[in-house]
Amino acid sequence: MPIVIAPQDVELTIVKILISDDKTKKHLESLGIIPTGKIRVVSVNGGNAIVVVKGVRLGLNRDIATKILVA
Repeated sequence: MPIVIAPQDVELTIVKILISDDKTKKHLESLGIIPTGKIRVVSVNGGNAIVVVKGVRLGLNRDIATKILVA
């Protein structure tokens, strides 16, 4: 399921990242957003999401948040 519909305040595992742009994909990897990585959704508002990855809060816009699949 995409991050925008994932449960909040639960540690989830990133399953797949559906972004084809290499620059954006490498940027997400540098932030710790990689397949098999752990992520926690803090809040979702209008499709934009605030998540915690490796203890750091990150804001993701709707385009990115819908393309990160978690389980």
